[in-house]
Amino acid sequence: MTKKQLLQLVASKAHSTKRAAEEVIEVFLDEIMKGLAKGEKIVLSGFGTFRIVKVKDKPVIVPGTTEKRIVKGHRAARFSPGKPLKKAVR
Repeated sequence: MTKKQLLQLVASKAHSTKRAAEEVIEVFLDEIMKGLAKGEKIVLSGFGTFRIVKVKDKPVIVPGTTEKRIVKGHRAARFSPGKPLKKAVR
């Protein structure tokens, strides 16, 4: 499902305009991104949890050559699905 399809679905189910649905979804996603940027854990009951993890430095070999490089440590977003989401997918 694409973002455009999601907008259409939300607009029809909420009996609102596409513009209003787009605004709601944009604000929702924006707030999740802001929270993650601050390092906060975002918990959506019944859906799952978004969190930030620290990835350590790691050595890699460049494809096509035997050159070794180090990928610097960084922060990355992770998602853990909740039980209802896991059940729905099964």
